[in-house]
This record gives sequence, C-alpha cells and structure tokens, in this order.
Amino acid sequence: MALVGASRTGRKFGNLALKELRAKGYRVYPVHPFATSIDGVSCAHAFESLPEPVDAVLITVPPSEAAKAVRQAAAAGIREVWLQQGAESPAVLEACRETGVTAISGECILMFASPTSYHKVHQAIWKLLAKYPH
Repeated sequence: MALVGASRTGRKFGNLALKELRAKGYRVYPVHPFATSIDGVSCAHAFESLPEPVDAVLITVPPSEAAKAVRQAAAAGIREVWLQQGAESPAVLEACRETGVTAISGECILMFASPTSYHKVHQAIWKLLAKYPH
C-alpha cells in the first residue's frame, strides 16, 4: 500500500498510520514529493517510483490535495483508495468516480487493519450503533 500524507515533522496522522500499519506487518510505502525518508522508511517521490506495484493508497492529506493524489494514483494504475477521515470531500469523491477508483471514505483505516488492538472498542461501539460497515 502507498501512503500520501506522512510528514517530515512526524506530527500528522499519516505518520501514525505508517507506523501502526507497518507494525502490523503491512508493507506501506510513503509517497512524498520532497522527503527521501520518513520515520526511517524510504519515500517514493511519485507513485511510479514505488519499489513494487501496490493495489491501494491511503490518503491522509486535506481535500485540497487529496483530489490530485487520487488522479495521480489512478494514472499510476492504482484502483483502490482509502480516504482517511478529513481527506474526503464531494470533489475528491467525484475525482474517484471520474477515474474509476474504488474509494473507502469516512472510516479510520486503523479500525479495520488486523490486528485491531485498541480499535476493537471502536468496532464494538459502531456495531452497537449499527454504524459498522459490512
């Protein structure tokens, strides 16, 4: 999986997602236009320069940047996009539809990445409230 939105300062949700997903055994590659590495992980400057093909991208940037990331991912052949809460907007979802990308939005990826750890509590609450996606 590629990840757009980890920062060089380490203070963004993208950094937390990168760390957590890698700790769970996922191969996650940050894509950053300027950084050579983030949190000790080598960065690709574009989707085309990833070390291996990926099936999906996690986008954690604001909507003003997310639509561009969706279009770039689609151009690189990536067909699945996870829009972390805060990255989605009507324009971003429209970019997904226009490019034929399948989008997951409005959900925290860490709630679904196995093993879920403390996110099990979130899952239980959402199931009780009938808000858990099937």
